[in-house]
This record gives sequence, structure tokens and C-alpha cells, in this order.
Amino acid sequence: MTLKTASILLAHGSSDPHWLAPFDQLLQRIRDSLSDPEARAELAYMELAEPSLQSQIRRLAEEGYDQIDVLPLFFAAGRHLRKDVPAMLDNMQQLLLQEGMHISIHLHPPIGLEPEVARAISQVVLRQLQ
Repeated sequence: MTLKTASILLAHGSSDPHWLAPFDQLLQRIRDSLSDPEARAELAYMELAEPSLQSQIRRLAEEGYDQIDVLPLFFAAGRHLRKDVPAMLDNMQQLLLQEGMHISIHLHPPIGLEPEVARAISQVVLRQLQ
């Protein structure tokens, strides 16, 4: 049996629509670049904006997704990613299990720790310094 997998891009969140706009654009670029028609990518916010992480997980679970990969759009793993988000995911997974939905949720390391992100940031900073 093949697992039905979706990915959630997780950003911190803000009440400022100007702050939110680049994340919507990023999601659209990712969706436009996907070659697999079955691939599913969504965006969620930890706080201060909608859709929330919990609502996106619930929606995907109700649509029959078995596995959800949460990809944090954070620079590093601070308190939110070490404590708050894992607790949110554990609570959500337990709630769904109580409702009969068996779903696996995997929290990935923050995107800022990826080597290509560090290289891109270095290039931008060096360009500004020259």
C-alpha cells in the first residue's frame, strides 16, 4: 500500500499581509515547479495568521493523507521548533487518532540549515558588501 503524502511549508506567521505575501509567492513557485501531479504542497502558519498548522493538518487528514511532512521555513531551530511545534504536532496527531485517523506527521529540520540556503545567503551578503 502506498502512503498518500503531503507537505506543509510552515512559517511563523504575522498579522501583516506584507509579511505574508512572499510565502504565498513561494508556495505558488513550488506548486508550479512540481512535476508529480499527485504531489501536494500547502502553506501553514504557526501563529498570528491563517491557515494554521492545525487546520491544514486536519484538512489533509480528512482528505485521506496518511503522511504529512512539515517543512519549517525558519532560519534555525529555536524554541518554537524545538518545543512548541513538536508539542502542537503531538497534540494534533493524538486528537486525530482519537477520531480514528491514523496519520504520521514528520517535522523536518528548518530550511535555513540546508547548505544551499547558507550559500545563497552568503552570496547575497557578499554582493551587498562589494
